[in-house]
Amino acid sequence: MLQIQPARAQLNVDITQGFVEPLPIAVSDFYGATPEEQLIGHDLAEVVAADLERSGLFRPIDKGAFIQDPAALRNVPRFGDWRVINAQALVSGSAQLQQDGRLRVEFRLWDVFGEGQLTAFAYTVPPSIWRRVAHIIADNVYKRLTGEEGYFDSRIVYVAESGPQNRRQKRLAIMDQDGFNHQFLTDGSNLVLTPRFSPTLQEITYLAYVKRVPRVYLLNLNTGQQEVLGDFPGMTFAPRFSPDGNNVVMSLAQQGNTEIYTMDLRTRQVTRLTRHPSIDTSPSYSPDSRQVVFNSDRGGSQQLYVMNADGSGVQRISFNKGRYATPVWSPRGDLIAFTRMSGGTFYIGVMRPDGSGERMLAEGFLVEGPTWAPNGRVLSFYRQMPADARGKQDTKLFTIDLTGFNEREVTTPIDGSDPAWSPLIQ
Repeated sequence: MLQIQPARAQLNVDITQGFVEPLPIAVSDFYGATPEEQLIGHDLAEVVAADLERSGLFRPIDKGAFIQDPAALRNVPRFGDWRVINAQALVSGSAQLQQDGRLRVEFRLWDVFGEGQLTAFAYTVPPSIWRRVAHIIADNVYKRLTGEEGYFDSRIVYVAESGPQNRRQKRLAIMDQDGFNHQFLTDGSNLVLTPRFSPTLQEITYLAYVKRVPRVYLLNLNTGQQEVLGDFPGMTFAPRFSPDGNNVVMSLAQQGNTEIYTMDLRTRQVTRLTRHPSIDTSPSYSPDSRQVVFNSDRGGSQQLYVMNADGSGVQRISFNKGRYATPVWSPRGDLIAFTRMSGGTFYIGVMRPDGSGERMLAEGFLVEGPTWAPNGRVLSFYRQMPADARGKQDTKLFTIDLTGFNEREVTTPIDGSDPAWSPLIQ
């Protein structure tokens, strides 16, 4: 670990505003003594800058404007050289391949106008995970300058779609939050739906139709071990985990009635939460496990409701025109994201848990399936385009922040839907 020196100024980004002017930041190539180390240093800087730029809170300055080179930055920067190009913060560092084959990466974050070091760290890792180190560095920069946790060292699991519209092949796929390190987790022989991440482990649960029977699987991404949670005929949505990862909450259709149930993953005991003749679906726990949000048509149209974790105290929280679906509680606990359908248009929106403060972030022909980044500041969702002249409808993944101003496509090899964001990788 590098020594951290106190900063002489409090450089920070105020993210409480509706629109934030991006902070100009310089991300220099990390110094390397050999051509191989220089290439690694260049790639590290590219990923860090891309992460920060994609957040919408930072504007990386073109390297062509830099006066100091990476070698000169091994000591204290000449701050005047960075002020002249209007950089308010500076990221520098080094990359060194050690004799044992491991990679040592050092990085420093500088306050240019305050002329002080804000934070510094060193990491020694296998060279194969250099990209993850870059995401961790970006998280450190984000946290130091915004005061909140970053979200770059995380992954997104989603349903990868291919083939004709009437015979879609749907496979489970996973990638880093920026679309890199993509891999398929299933071979497409069975239809898969609604993957969901555990909040405590690198595990996902998902629904697969095996011989036309819905079956719920639990997959450990670190070990590749997979187990069947159970066969649930008529199940409408795969389970979501409780915040401690010990339970799942799900919707089951039994004897023509769809209700919400929980399952204890340790004992496999199933407990019924709702008892109403209407359809109750899409449950999601609050981060303190005390409440569950779900959608139901018990009021005559599909709306959002909140209840206690034992099924008591059901209260409706959505009252505007249209139908509401796929609610998911923010990991911060302050907001609930949802899909809203009104007037032939789909929306991704958020509201407070009591139903107040409703606002729309994205809209389109079909936008659906919001999922929260682990810091609760960014959402991912999928967007389906209207059919073209050949009848093809592209389906793509996007991210958007809570301001609604920073929508970005996440590039995938083929069409993608129903994303689920992981917690920060441990």
